[in-house]
Amino acid sequence: MVWNPQLLSLLIKALGETLYMVGISLALAALFGIPLGILLVITGPRHIRPLKTLHKILSIIINVGRSLPFIILLVAIIPLTRLIVGTSIGTAGAIVPLTVSAIPFMARVVESALLEVDWGVIEAAQAMGANTWQIISKVLIPEAVPGLVLGLTMVAVSLISYSAMAGAVGGGGLGDLAIRYGYQRFRGDIMFATVLILVALVQGLQSLGGRLANRLKHR
Repeated sequence: MVWNPQLLSLLIKALGETLYMVGISLALAALFGIPLGILLVITGPRHIRPLKTLHKILSIIINVGRSLPFIILLVAIIPLTRLIVGTSIGTAGAIVPLTVSAIPFMARVVESALLEVDWGVIEAAQAMGANTWQIISKVLIPEAVPGLVLGLTMVAVSLISYSAMAGAVGGGGLGDLAIRYGYQRFRGDIMFATVLILVALVQGLQSLGGRLANRLKHR
């Protein structure tokens, strides 16, 4: 591998684009996915606000969103992407499909974390007269924080993978660098460097998320 200022500059720029795409998409996915997951849980059978029809509709929407391969979703919602950000290429164009793909995933991991909360704790809150919002904000979410942290970590790791795939259609970031410079120009050093950075990102993120979740669990 030949390290030179040009290669280093390309890698730093691509890494910045990847972190930007993943960070914005993760924040937007959390903004929409967490409330969606909470609503999915509390409207479920035998929960605090069972609404069978709404629960079924939400489940179907989330399942459909989770079943679509990202590369197909990326192309399928190009008109929506252009409508929202004015372009379907580059980092801005990649954020929309990344967010859309992450929202149902986020909702499912939130659902999984909240369903792990001991029902006895919820019943105790109900016995003390807590309303729905109080149960959500003071019981469900605080009790599920370690699981939510692990869920956010899983979503972030998936977004890193998806952002690399977005490079196949000019989405920018490390995936775009690997394809345009590593594959199309037969630069094995760039290909190797981008893979190495992606692996380091995923490993670092998983390690950080796991440690934080364990610390919160012990508290």
